[in-house]
Amino acid sequence: MSHTVAGALLGAVIAFTWVSLGFWQALFVGLAMLIGAGVARVLDGKLDLRGLLDVVRGRRSS
Repeated sequence: MSHTVAGALLGAVIAFTWVSLGFWQALFVGLAMLIGAGVARVLDGKLDLRGLLDVVRGRRSS
């Protein structure tokens, strides 16, 4: 699946949620999707939590 198709599907899910449930519920669905994607990237090994925490703390190395 290309990134364009995935983005279109994501937009459709959030738009449908917004229309059917309202703004705040759509915002919650979008946040839950972002958290789920983050967890999946960690489990796949594509996101280093220690490196991310170092950046947030201001201890990144160049």
